[in-house]
Formats: sequence, C-alpha cells, structure tokens
Amino acid sequence: MHFSIPETEVRSGDNGSTYVAYNIHVNGVLHCRVRYSQLLGLHEQIKKEYGSNVVPNFPPKKIFTLTPAEVEQRREQLEKYMQAVRQHPLLGASDLFNSFLRKAQQETQQIPTEEAALDICLCSGPKLTVHILTSDQTEDVLEAVGTKLDLPDDLVGYFSLFLVHEGVDGSLTFVRKLQEFELPYVSITSLQSSEFHIVLRKSYWDMAYDQDVMDNRVGLNLLYAQTVSDIERGWILVNKDQQRQLKSLQEKGSKKEFIHLAQTLKYYGYIKFDPCITDFPEKGCQVIVSAGNNELNFHVKLPNEQMKEGSFKVTRMRCWRVTSSQVPVTNGTTNPCGSAKCDVKLELAFEYLMSKDRLQWVTITSQQAIMMSICLQSMVDELMVKKSGGSIKKVLKKRQESLHRADSQQAVKSPPLLESPDPNREQIVKLSTKLNSVSLRGISTSNSANDISSNDFHGNYAFEGIGDDDL
Repeated sequence: MHFSIPETEVRSGDNGSTYVAYNIHVNGVLHCRVRYSQLLGLHEQIKKEYGSNVVPNFPPKKIFTLTPAEVEQRREQLEKYMQAVRQHPLLGASDLFNSFLRKAQQETQQIPTEEAALDICLCSGPKLTVHILTSDQTEDVLEAVGTKLDLPDDLVGYFSLFLVHEGVDGSLTFVRKLQEFELPYVSITSLQSSEFHIVLRKSYWDMAYDQDVMDNRVGLNLLYAQTVSDIERGWILVNKDQQRQLKSLQEKGSKKEFIHLAQTLKYYGYIKFDPCITDFPEKGCQVIVSAGNNELNFHVKLPNEQMKEGSFKVTRMRCWRVTSSQVPVTNGTTNPCGSAKCDVKLELAFEYLMSKDRLQWVTITSQQAIMMSICLQSMVDELMVKKSGGSIKKVLKKRQESLHRADSQQAVKSPPLLESPDPNREQIVKLSTKLNSVSLRGISTSNSANDISSNDFHGNYAFEGIGDDDL
C-alpha cells in the first residue's frame, strides 16, 4: 500500500484552540487525520514494545509555535518516519501499528461503533449483505462473509475483499485489496459513491490451490462464478471452439470440468488493469497490464501503431518500487501544486534481468500502480512459501489462529501510524528467489492475440541459482 502525508491543515480543537493536522493518504485517498501528539504517542508505545534500537528517529518536539516552514519540515519528517516504520518487517505488521490506523480512520470519518449492514458483491453479480459492526476490521468482515456463505473456516483465507470501481459501461477497476489496517464499512462509506463496491475474489495465484477450493461445494460455486465473470469480461482469452465447449459444460452444469478447461486458457486467474503508459520498449507507449502466473504481462501499442506482447517474470525482478508525485489538474495553467488543485501521479518501476549481464528499469504510469505492487508482493510471498517447503494451508491456519487471539474491539482502541514512499525516496521491495527466463514477443495489429510473429523484444534466457547477491 502507498502511504503519504501530502498536506497539512489547521483545525480547531475542543477548547477553541487550533492545531495542525497531518493528513495520511492511502493510494492518494485520505485515510485519516492525526496530530503530532498522536504520532508521538504511537512512537513511544512502539519504542516501549520493541526497543529504541528498532524504532527510527522521530521528529523532535518544539517549544515554540511552528512557523509554516517548520510545519512543512515536520510533515516531511513524519512522512519518512512512518514510511520507515511501515517498511520494517516487524513494526509494519504489528497490531499496534495497524490498530492505530483503524482507530484513526474511524475517528476521522466520525463514524461511531454500531451495528450496520454491508453489501459484498460476488463475481456472479448478486450482492451478499452481512451484518457487522462499523468498527470491524477487514478479517472480521471476511469471516462474516464466509459464515453467511457457509464457506468452511479453512477456506476463507483463500479469498480476499477488494475495493473496485464500476464504470458506466460495467467495467471493473481494481483499486486495492482491503488491508488489515482498514475498516471496510468506513472505507466504502467515506467514498460516498455508488460506483465503488467491495468484491469477494480468490486471493492466490497458483491454480494448484483451485483443487482445495473445488473440493467444497461453496468454494466450487465461488470459483466457477469468478471464472465465468472473467471470461465474460474478456480477461480470459477464448476462441470459438473453446467457447462452444465451455457453453456445453455450462448447460450440463459441469462446473469442475468448466474450470479445468478454463485453466488451460490464456490469462486464466489473471487480474487485468486499465490501459496505462509504459516506457518499455519505448517511452510513452500505451499498454494493458495483466498480473498472473507469477508475471506481469504487457500488451503494448507502439507509437507506430504496432502491437507487441511480452511477459516479465517476478523471478527475474531484482526489486521494484512505487513512487508518487503531485501534478496540477489540467486547466490550461501551469500553476505549481501549492496554489492549484493537484492529482497524484503513481508509478510502478521494477529492475529486470533482461539478459545475463543486463539489468534494466521498466516503468508503468498507472493509478493502479499500488494494486500492481500488491499483486507482485503476493506472488513472491506464494513462491517463498513453496520454496521453503511450506503450504498455503499452514500459512492461513497460523494467520487465522493469531486473528482469533486478537480482540477486534481492542484493536480499534489504540494509537495511529503509516507506511510507504514519497516522490523522492520510495519503497524498494527486494526479491530473494531464483531468476528465470523471460519471453517477449511481438505481434502485428492485423493479427489476433494468438498470432505471434518472430519479432522479439529480447531473446529467451534461463539462469539457475542467480540471486540478489549475484546482481
């Protein structure tokens, strides 16, 4: 997730005095407002819990009222502090940190804790209404959904809740996967738009796990509905013969056979992103990015109108980062962001092993850059579990046991904090898996997506046993 503190504002306190509020944004959207004293309180709690040698330095107190320049300096320092805490593997995943963010989100949106109905969309179209508390965190809501569907506890963790935006044409834009520091009811309510929904979707990439899900009736129905939806949206490529076979299986009610056939199709299990811009193979190229099968797939339109397709394997990415910058809203002027309304420009960049001795940065400019980064991270996490000989079931069971030990109401009554990059200094995620081969192929505009020409971006390479230390 991308956290920033792009702005401050002066607000009135209960006794009529004023104070500076620091606005914490997640993916360019306001998550919460906090005071310096709240963040200082969090810092002290973290220091007490984990020790001074683990916690990064915190911006010092000032005796006198801060000047505008000092407020700006403190804003930058707090942003970097929170990014450092969030990126720390221990601190960033701590309940202390996440409960602070949940409590701050609820207080900022001024939504009291009470019972409420929350609509969750299923991939097949219908909505499922669950009755929760407004202060329930993401995992609580997910469990409520599983209970309502009669999905076994050991399968609930195979699914996640995603925030999506539905276009007027019915298209879906995945905004983000709801995180542990969020209150889903507060997140969706604060957007104040019927165009945003929370969707239930599988949260793993390896289709081998499909069998675990399909062994259960409810799991089978959920996976079948998602597969049908992805095919209807064109996310999974189907030719006419395959379409006839799929239709026949649907008519027979053969859901497992339907899924097994779909597993053989191109882009099965991928998430497709909105059209965006990349600098590969040339600057300013239009591209449609899809994530799945441990890769980012590019369908690129070159400036000369030629189309090319290629895949970037996560096992050949040395690292990646997400960056943000403020850009003025286009209104015929070039005013700096200090005096004009600004949008947040997001970029995902990854360093890729193009050949044995050549690394290259590839950049994608997209408002879904964070979602792409989340996909990359979850793919790597899955690969690391497999590499260590672990199983997804054991990981999910451990997470579930730790959640049952935590009291959700207690979690909403703690202090707040933050995570991730700023425009100049961004988070870098390093991989420690082996690097494998990449295949980038070109296709002409007159050919179908399956007609690949011999016009390659780069050749095919395979290297075993190459890690970050070798780069």
